[in-house]
Amino acid sequence: MERSIALRTGADIPYDKLVRLYDSVGWKAYTASQRRPDLPRALQHSSFVVSAWDGEELVGLARGLSDDVSVFYLQDVLVLPGYQSRGIGTRLVHACLERYAHVRMCVLLADDEERSSAFYDSLGFTRTDELVETPLKTFIRVQGVELA
Repeated sequence: MERSIALRTGADIPYDKLVRLYDSVGWKAYTASQRRPDLPRALQHSSFVVSAWDGEELVGLARGLSDDVSVFYLQDVLVLPGYQSRGIGTRLVHACLERYAHVRMCVLLADDEERSSAFYDSLGFTRTDELVETPLKTFIRVQGVELA
């Protein structure tokens, strides 16, 4: 019988568990040796952090930034590969959306992968390139990375 996955809020997550989770999904921008010390600080400065736990094992996390009025940026949604496709990511996103239900706009930037697109589509997100009623453009700058 599978144990239930518990959700917890707050950024107080052991460093080694954070690194393991981010490494497991290949997010090296967070875990490269020069960036590792910044990971806990990124969580501490987030407006909202929700994590998923199987006992004492960190199996998922979502975090975001918000002014708590007009915009909420859903920054990270990640689930250990062995725990994916069990509804954990959906629960994490719903926890974030519930916390910021009163905020006008939720924005996220995701990798251009079919699986990610299908996941966010299923949660009611709309890609900006598909907007008709209110066309928007997405702009981005990433420190130290040439994008074009």
